[in-house]
Amino acid sequence: MLDIIQLLPDSIANQIAAGEVVQRPSSVVKELLENSIDAEATQIQLIVREAGKNLIQVIDNGKGMSETDARMCFERHATSKIRTSDDLFKIRTMGFRGEAMASIAAVSQVELKTRRSTDELGTMVRIEASELKAQEAISTPEGTNLLVKNLFYNVPARRNFLKSNPVEMRHIIDEFQRVALANPDIAFSLYHNDAEIYNLPSGKLSRRIVDLFGKSYREQLAPCEEETSFVTVRGFVGKPQFAKKTRGEQFFFANNRFIKNSYLNHAVMSAFEGLMPEGSHPFYVLFIEIDPVHIDINVHPTKTEIKFDDERTVYAIVQAAVRKSMSQHNLAPSLDFDTNINYSNQFFSFNNAPTPTSTAVPSKMNQADFDSERPFAKPEMSPREKSNLSNWNKLYEGLDSTVESFEQKRVEQSSFNFRNEEDYPESQPFTLKSKANDLLESRPLRSSQDSDATTFQIHNRYIISQVKSGMLLIDQRAAYERILYEKFVQYLQKNNGTSQQLLFPSTIKLTPADFHLLVEIQDEVRNLGFDLSVIGHDSFIVNGIPADSPDENEQALIEGLLEQFKRNESELHLDRVENLARSMAKRSAGRFGMSRLSNQEMNTLVEQLFASSNPSYSPSGELTMKILGLAEIANIFQK
Repeated sequence: MLDIIQLLPDSIANQIAAGEVVQRPSSVVKELLENSIDAEATQIQLIVREAGKNLIQVIDNGKGMSETDARMCFERHATSKIRTSDDLFKIRTMGFRGEAMASIAAVSQVELKTRRSTDELGTMVRIEASELKAQEAISTPEGTNLLVKNLFYNVPARRNFLKSNPVEMRHIIDEFQRVALANPDIAFSLYHNDAEIYNLPSGKLSRRIVDLFGKSYREQLAPCEEETSFVTVRGFVGKPQFAKKTRGEQFFFANNRFIKNSYLNHAVMSAFEGLMPEGSHPFYVLFIEIDPVHIDINVHPTKTEIKFDDERTVYAIVQAAVRKSMSQHNLAPSLDFDTNINYSNQFFSFNNAPTPTSTAVPSKMNQADFDSERPFAKPEMSPREKSNLSNWNKLYEGLDSTVESFEQKRVEQSSFNFRNEEDYPESQPFTLKSKANDLLESRPLRSSQDSDATTFQIHNRYIISQVKSGMLLIDQRAAYERILYEKFVQYLQKNNGTSQQLLFPSTIKLTPADFHLLVEIQDEVRNLGFDLSVIGHDSFIVNGIPADSPDENEQALIEGLLEQFKRNESELHLDRVENLARSMAKRSAGRFGMSRLSNQEMNTLVEQLFASSNPSYSPSGELTMKILGLAEIANIFQK
């Protein structure tokens, strides 16, 4: 019987390796940028076209390569980073496996131009699908210029799995931001389709953070540093009041290498415990410096997962560093003992009008001592001032009866006689003007006496209604979220969202990542009622917003929608229509969740809730209502 096991050709072996190393254009960007850093470059330029599908070009001013090295770098397991197995446990460079260049060359058309400072001429190497096409000496600047064209051109199935350009560009920006954050002393620039996305000069880490994420981050940065004999933690954390609902800008770097570690993330979250609302996520950029002997980087093909030999100690030090930063910068909550709570929430009452003798002076303190503590208080009052103070209550004489008569007159005027529509077809139902009327459609209601007796609102948040079996308790915000969600789903499916045109269109500027996300979903966003126009590479003109949008400026509205969308995308993995409907409903429900409603609005809300497809739960799974039976209520009072 013939032997059936055979050695694969290098071209096929390289394609198999590329399946792990090169997953999408952002993988190529990561590997090329890290190679430039290992080459000790001080200026790195990244140029992409069509989100990296057509072209990825990285130009640096690093050390460059010799003619032999330029050809050898495309061979599998060819690297200048390690020599022996012991080197795997003391890695200081970004790359070390020697697989990236061979994998990239196996699934694309690559052209390399490089020159060392000691050489007069450089080298040009052109490879397509692992096959050498040309190699020659050329005149080129010092450093390396690497072009990757037509990624996955020879693997059509893999190319078909790539997402749209905005999606792929978001991944490229993510990788670019990670590398740029880890190396603030290197100048970076990013161009997409000849448009400049980033131009980052070298400088301090704080400057790099502001340049990457926007000027708003300047106010929320708090330095964080802790040094021990085992590990050193440094970087910045965001102030608790700036925490977001999405786990976006959170970065851990181990020896300047970006890593993902849920255990260390828990250390940071526990340090913020009690300082921010539940479900919020703080911003942080933390660098962990540790002896490479104590970590193992060779765990995952992407090299973003590492193992610590003493993870508990690293956890404790990271947690202590963040807590120390919180305390040093007065970010922990504190009680203001100087505030007089008696004056925090006073309601003026004619029946309880203050008098000169009711000045808040402690009983054990005499008036002289009290006045001595107030350098600007007069020790004595003139006779005229005393007369004014003793007679000022007379100004309010008769107001009690006036207020009572006014209230009685208003009640009499508001006692409407609701006539039968059959007898008076020309009559119109009486409605109170409220922002919630924009959402709630008019429906026939019960008589005013019945609605007053059976439905009412407490704390502008919950609605209580009488039912046959007992009492119905409704969470007002969750109920609105359910109603609005089904409304937005209908808009997205039928492409008929209502838009409210702005009198003066506004211009909003977004981060590059958010800009490309909004470009990606702009068709669906328009179906919700937004009227947007793209201007430039990071800005939109807002001509209209949805009629049911919250009362806030357009910048905050769209940024909040994108934050909620990213949160749902990362945690729930929803399709785009479902995600947008949930995100917009969540944002808009807050507008009505704490508002005062009339009896008509409350009853209409209950009717619309029960008319929905799932009245018991909000789209996010929260309970919208609960019925307390008579037996359950009696049990509370032990009857």
